[in-house]
Amino acid sequence: MQIFLDLPQLKAGIAALRSDGGRIALVPTMGALHAGHMALVADARARADHVVVSIFVNPLQFGQNEDFSVYPRREATDIAMLQAAGVSIVWTPQVSLMYPEGFASNLHVAGVSEGLDGVWRPGHFDGVATVVAKLFNQVRPDVACFGEKDYQQLAVIRRMVADLDLGIEIVGVPTQRDVDGLALSSRNAYLDSDQRARAIALPEALVMTGEAILSGGDVASALLRAEQHLLEHGFHSVDYFALCDAESLTPLARLDRPARLLVAARIGGTRLIDNIAVNP
Repeated sequence: MQIFLDLPQLKAGIAALRSDGGRIALVPTMGALHAGHMALVADARARADHVVVSIFVNPLQFGQNEDFSVYPRREATDIAMLQAAGVSIVWTPQVSLMYPEGFASNLHVAGVSEGLDGVWRPGHFDGVATVVAKLFNQVRPDVACFGEKDYQQLAVIRRMVADLDLGIEIVGVPTQRDVDGLALSSRNAYLDSDQRARAIALPEALVMTGEAILSGGDVASALLRAEQHLLEHGFHSVDYFALCDAESLTPLARLDRPARLLVAARIGGTRLIDNIAVNP
């Protein structure tokens, strides 16, 4: 496995991988890897001859009062995990390389980025789209794998790739969960033991609400009950609990097409997100 911090070296490494005509898969990450990330790597390995993983904590996708400075960083551990998983290249650029002095470009993907987290984290998806576009240009992958846990992010990237004719296959990998159902996330490390025990109310609420809607229940009433469930089980606020079109993320008042239930809620000082498919 090769580790690159310099762009010319990365491009030379990518060219060497391409010399045998093999496919290249990219898995973009912000590090602090866990089993969810490794599922992305495993999926990428099944789809391509070579896997490139990027580790870059992207400052553009953190808003004011968010956790950029304290976001978990453990590069040595991450690299050991990736080496054991058979990754070909790890790309670990510095902020000054990704956004040199004078950097002035910003990529905005309208529509899918504007509701849900787009309301609560202004500019977040511009930062995501900008950094992913740069990574795609640097690596030039045939396929890229992203987790369905960050479903709105996945929708934004799919829209960007389609709109810009990038020709990259975008794969959504199912959410990886702990044994009690909580979605794996780097931010779970912020939870104390009591908060961690209470956090399972989030996937419980999703399943409960999905079942209610599939059985013909009123969507608005089911969403209200879900929010109440979270507040009664230790969450102190709910940013949103919504049923949306699975592709456009337009809110739905009734289930008449493939849909997604999406939630963001706060427990202690930690904001958790999750989602599940709900298909008629």
